[in-house]
Order: sequence, then C-alpha cells, then structure tokens
Amino acid sequence: MKNLKTIAIALLVAFGTTAVSAQNKKINLEKSKINWVGEKVTGKHSGTINFKDGVLVFQKDKLAGGIFTVNMASITVTDLEPGEGKEDLEDHLKADDFFGTDKFNTAKIEFKTIATKSKELYTVTADLTIKGITKPVTFDMNVKGNTASTTFKVDRTKYDIKYGSKSFFESIGDKAIYDEFELAVTLQF
Repeated sequence: MKNLKTIAIALLVAFGTTAVSAQNKKINLEKSKINWVGEKVTGKHSGTINFKDGVLVFQKDKLAGGIFTVNMASITVTDLEPGEGKEDLEDHLKADDFFGTDKFNTAKIEFKTIATKSKELYTVTADLTIKGITKPVTFDMNVKGNTASTTFKVDRTKYDIKYGSKSFFESIGDKAIYDEFELAVTLQF
C-alpha cells in the first residue's frame, strides 16, 4: 500500500509539473503585426492585416505551439494614398475573387510541429486556413524575449485565389499577378 501511495504521489507531481511548465502567452493585438507584399509583372503592392486573437505556447522556455486568428476584413493597402486607387484595391482584395471576406472573414494558422534549429530559432510546420481551405506551410520563427518573428510566402492559388494568375490564365500577359505573396509577421506577447 505504501508503494502505491508513493507511485500515486510521484505521478501527481510529474503530471502537475508538466501542466505547470506549459505556458500560454497571448499576443498583444495592438503591437503584433502582419505585413503583406503581393507582386505583379508591373510592380507590387503592400499592406497590413490585423490579428483577431492569438497565443504562443512555451514549454520550459521553448516554443511548443501556437494558434492565431486573423481578421481578413482588416486588410489594408499601405503603398497607395486615398484617391490613388487605395480604396478600390482594398475592396477588390476583400471581394470573392480574392479573400471573400464577407463569407470568410477570418483566416487561421495552427502550429503542428516545431523543431529547434538553435536557441532562438525554430522551424514550424503549421496548418494555414484561408477561405475555408487548409494547407500546410513551413517557416522559420525567431523567438527572442517577448517577440517572435517570421517571414514566409504563401501560394494563394492553393486557397482558390486565382484572379490574375498566369497558372490559370496563360494569355494574361503583363497583367499577371504572381501566385505567391509574402507575409512578414511580428508577434509581441
């Protein structure tokens, strides 16, 4: 009976320690940023998108997980001024042939596997959901202090965003928009 008590206490301490060592850190929504760049044959556009919520999970001070929701209706264009086509481009990005924000007002990313590359650098494979379509993405994430950052490219055609893609419209010529767009993400927590 004494051995069972000792084992039970040991298990309770072990599981209690595991639960305590995992720490969820909510991101600061005002300080965390997503910058995007989309390129076309004749130039590029850039802008921002806001987070709706998000949390990074740490275990023993190492990145162990993360899940984030992005407010797709918050997409803005930063390289144009009002009256220069800024509003038209923002409306087009929210339309059905791009992100369809009336129907799909959020996107999600959920970390699935994390490999440590060095003390502050991790390789993350995550499920990215845009327009209700989930595909894996892999990127390196740097974590230092209360900041995490990454830059990676997303192939929009995998999420049924085909507008202006030379992959689907061969005769589009210099009106082509490249399939990949870049996201530069900075998380403050």
